[in-house]
Amino acid sequence: MPKLLRIDLGKTRYEESLRFQKRLVSLRHQNRIPDCLLFTEHYPVITMGRGSSRKNLLTSKDNLKERGIELFDVERGGDITFHGPGQTVVYPIMDLNLIDRDIHKYLRNLENLTIMALEEIGLKAETKKGLTGVWINDHKIAAIGVAVSHWVSYHGLALNVSTDLDYFKLIVPCGINDFPVGSIESLTGTKYELDTINNFLAEKFSQLFNYEIEKIDDISVLPSESDAI
Repeated sequence: MPKLLRIDLGKTRYEESLRFQKRLVSLRHQNRIPDCLLFTEHYPVITMGRGSSRKNLLTSKDNLKERGIELFDVERGGDITFHGPGQTVVYPIMDLNLIDRDIHKYLRNLENLTIMALEEIGLKAETKKGLTGVWINDHKIAAIGVAVSHWVSYHGLALNVSTDLDYFKLIVPCGINDFPVGSIESLTGTKYELDTINNFLAEKFSQLFNYEIEKIDDISVLPSESDAI
């Protein structure tokens, strides 16, 4: 059974986590590390993927700056989304050559493992035909967008656990007007610790992709950035 490194980064700024992802992608290309599963919680940030339309940003850059919300154009697929406190973000760094070079199947697997993890806390989630993500009672609870470099994946999924949903009023989330955004807390009235949800996501990830998880508590044990190409 292949090894999967689980790395919990805690709360990070978006740019910091993106640099770290790209470092791991480069090291994965060199086979210096096995596949990785990163967990983080971001400070407030809006990201615009390759499919984004500027009309889906409903406020000015100056207003975002005043509110301490960063804005990034990124290489992942999908449209505009928000990351912030109370949301768990999962970044798999995976060599898809070793499982299946099929991006659509990979996206469906990310949806399915999220649905499986939510079942562990008694929630019935679903997908919607023609759309990417996970919904509960027509509220979008998880957004998914990935990028691939020489078939090594990065970016991933964001699951709203106890996120302040007012932030989503600044955008048209994922370019979708038909369904509101929800969180586990808004839909159940229960506030879960991110670590609890992360543990379920990691467990389902390892089951779905057949990994043995090794948790890395100190990222200094990983090859240094100077080792990456």
